[in-house]
Amino acid sequence: MNIGEAANASGVSAKMIRYYESIGLLPTPDRSDSGYRKYVDSDVHRLRFVRRARDFGFAMDQVQALLALWTDHDRPSREVKKIAMTHVAELDEKISHLRGLRNTLKHLADCCHGDHKPDCPILVDLQQ
Repeated sequence: MNIGEAANASGVSAKMIRYYESIGLLPTPDRSDSGYRKYVDSDVHRLRFVRRARDFGFAMDQVQALLALWTDHDRPSREVKKIAMTHVAELDEKISHLRGLRNTLKHLADCCHGDHKPDCPILVDLQQ
């Protein structure tokens, strides 16, 4: 299949497929006589795996590690779990940070009169 078909089958854009190839997440595909990339089902499965890992927010180095573990059928599952739990901790930290931002912004919005006057604590805070 060509890159457009692989993109449709995997849910990954053609641009991202090219990028994943350039960084080694996807092996360089064979080419047709006319120079077009030719993808096979295993490439689509790999792309779906990468897309799902990215949906979970895994960083590219984590995706690379997970791909290596996925293809190693003798892998210890503890390695996979270690990566997942590290990411859970990162997500918890981001959630905490976002909650803090949300609470601060909500407070600033509550303090803003939102009327015809130019005074606005939101803009005052943003300029600091």
